[in-house]
Amino acid sequence: MDWRVRAIRGATTVSENSVAAIREAVIELLNELETRNQLDPDEIISLTFSVTKDLDAIFPAAIARERPLWHNVPLLDVQQMHVEGSLEKCIRFLVHVNLPAHQTQVYHPYLRGAKNLRPDWNLTPIHLS
Repeated sequence: MDWRVRAIRGATTVSENSVAAIREAVIELLNELETRNQLDPDEIISLTFSVTKDLDAIFPAAIARERPLWHNVPLLDVQQMHVEGSLEKCIRFLVHVNLPAHQTQVYHPYLRGAKNLRPDWNLTPIHLS
């Protein structure tokens, strides 16, 4: 089978800077990523999370490492560049995955308050060439 590397973006927001709120949002976001794209964690090359400066209760990568079959996924957390007036309490990700070459669509999950960041990508399948 032929494979191609694809990049998938996504984001969500949390109501507060707490372990419980961040955990709930990250789990929801990664569930959408896996389910909508029919991803097998073995196909994930790496995933980088970025969080706004107002979130520091827990690393999103620490939550992702708890997922079944994610023990070999390289994960990284970084702080999102602060821009005055930008969306607060936001968690974003960029994941690189190997997908079968015939899989010509991906879903970029933008959830909760992050839906407006990329309304053109918000759970709409993107057809790739």
